[in-house]
Amino acid sequence: MKAERWDDVYSFENSPFIMEILTGLRDEKTGPISFRKGLVKLGRYMAYEITKTMEIERVPVKTPLEETEGVIVRDRRSVVIITVLRAAIPLMEGLIKVLEHARVGIVSASREKAPKFEIEMNYVKIPEIKPEDTVIIADPMIATGSTLIRVLEEVKRYGKAKRYVIVGVLAAPEGIERIKKAFPEVEIFVAKVDRELNDEGYILPGLGDAGDRAFGAPVKAQ
Repeated sequence: MKAERWDDVYSFENSPFIMEILTGLRDEKTGPISFRKGLVKLGRYMAYEITKTMEIERVPVKTPLEETEGVIVRDRRSVVIITVLRAAIPLMEGLIKVLEHARVGIVSASREKAPKFEIEMNYVKIPEIKPEDTVIIADPMIATGSTLIRVLEEVKRYGKAKRYVIVGVLAAPEGIERIKKAFPEVEIFVAKVDRELNDEGYILPGLGDAGDRAFGAPVKAQ
């Protein structure tokens, strides 16, 4: 399903399977193990959907009985997945099950509290990006868009790619608007576009803090 308000924004609220996964992720009773497994499932499904938009090549293939025509997804061999720590780790695990040739970059980017929502980026490991690459940035929650805009600015320093794709679980309209204004060429794949952001910058109805839900809430050392 293609979202009506933006170009190149894809949501999958018409998929009962994806909505079942999302229901489990939203549920406050879902524990970290099930939450992580849900993110892995969603990442794999999103990878399948992305391959539908990739260039293919038709090739001859010989079966034990005769020759026929087969398909190779050429673009699947030229993928860079950028994982935004920490919540995106299970999402990346699902993506890489389908996009097994992918090179992987790691970015640590954290958003400060309202109202400034400043972005702190203190760890960046990104492979060389080539003209034939599809760059996939995995981040479960597209809220204000501040983190992803900062990540995209950093990623573009490592080379110009063929495509830039953001993969998430949920997005807020405000975040999509900001990202598409800053980077009109970026494609966005999410399970669902939710209603809005609250004053703290959380998506409503949302699913809470994806990092805390997946790995447990951090505490400060004494």
